[in-house]
Amino acid sequence: MRHARRRVVRRGTQLAAVGGLLLGGAMVTTAMASETPGTSAVPFSSATEAGDTGTALVTKLGTARTAGSWIGADGKPVVAVTDEQAAAMVKQAGAEPKMVSHSMNALKAATATLRAAPRVAGTAWAVDYRTNRVMVEADSTVSASDWAALKQVAAGIGGFVQMQRTGGTFTPRLNGAQPILSTGGRCSAGFNVTNGQTDFILTAGHCGPANTIWFDEGQGGNQQLGTTINTQFPGNDFSLIQYANGKAGDNADVVAIGNGQGVRITGSADPTVGQKVFRSGSTSGLHDGTVTALNATVNYPEGTVTGLIQTNVCAEPGDSGGPLFSEGIALGVTSGGSGDCTTGGVTFFQPVTRAMAALNVQLIVTKQAATGTQGASAAPSASATHSTIAPSAASPGSTAAVGSSDTSLVARLTDTRNVGPGLLVIGGSLIALVGTRYFRAEQDRKAYQRYYSATWG
Repeated sequence: MRHARRRVVRRGTQLAAVGGLLLGGAMVTTAMASETPGTSAVPFSSATEAGDTGTALVTKLGTARTAGSWIGADGKPVVAVTDEQAAAMVKQAGAEPKMVSHSMNALKAATATLRAAPRVAGTAWAVDYRTNRVMVEADSTVSASDWAALKQVAAGIGGFVQMQRTGGTFTPRLNGAQPILSTGGRCSAGFNVTNGQTDFILTAGHCGPANTIWFDEGQGGNQQLGTTINTQFPGNDFSLIQYANGKAGDNADVVAIGNGQGVRITGSADPTVGQKVFRSGSTSGLHDGTVTALNATVNYPEGTVTGLIQTNVCAEPGDSGGPLFSEGIALGVTSGGSGDCTTGGVTFFQPVTRAMAALNVQLIVTKQAATGTQGASAAPSASATHSTIAPSAASPGSTAAVGSSDTSLVARLTDTRNVGPGLLVIGGSLIALVGTRYFRAEQDRKAYQRYYSATWG
């Protein structure tokens, strides 16, 4: 009976050791597979990679031989070129070349001529890389005489300047918004940023001048949120709101998209023409579209703003300052546009990279992204919360349930922090397995010794 018990204990120990090896191996393998490589705060993005390839080729070939790049319908980079040798170089690099008649130098010269002409409020222009044209638009407030004068300027430039009128008016999207409120109006919070000592809200510049005091609309408009300390509008369209207590609070890396959902922001970048993007705002909620042009100029009634991102994402008054993002990457804050989210329209955004460089601040990103790992979801702070509508069926990227975290067994085992514990489990299991083999060998040796001692007396 004693030997039988020993065999049961030995077999049980062996099975436990083998199970430990399997468990530890699963913990390490799965955790390492789910870990974001490196320490970059920007996750892998096919759109970003394609955009970088196109931008690099344009930089290499120069603006005299190229006319911009964009992401094609198949997700691959397309580069506009003006000669066959440049086309061959683009093709060799794995991108698609498109022969065009006008270089970027010619297109920029056209926009410079338009900018030098008498300013007409309610007009906007941008370079359309895909059609190799400069698109000039005028809203419903532009008079017939002003439109005729602008058309005469365009005719003097050349036939690649296309003129068209659009419904609605080009206005900053300010009135009647949530969740941040001042005596001058309401806006949407954009992204949380920091200078390393103090935290701020990055939002639109037209939302209010310096020293504007903001209140948290989510707290009934009674709790002071912060004060605008730096603003640029017109020319640019961004401002910095310093938090009253100096800190953005927990989970400042999340922007709300409605229906209790949020998107983790893991980095910032410049967009690419053709890239799919999402905009969240406190009036109209979450909407998606594509980037149609870069470096756009808009002549608002309040003044001219240049260097904007142009999209076909809709927006409405009150969405000003709201975030533009793609796959968790911050791209811009809402400036203005025309139309609404019923009939559609054009919306312009201030690039966040340009704004942060001018303000000398950095984006507050998810702690998991900053260390190259991914973890449980988190709720947005009060400053990042928008009174948004429920998101549509579109997928904005790295979404996470607000105020919840995955505590399932699978999630705990695949957590990237389990690499170390998994190795300890493997080590302990190996020791147990080797130990049982040693004890069994020692028992067999002693039994052999007793047998021959008894046999040979």
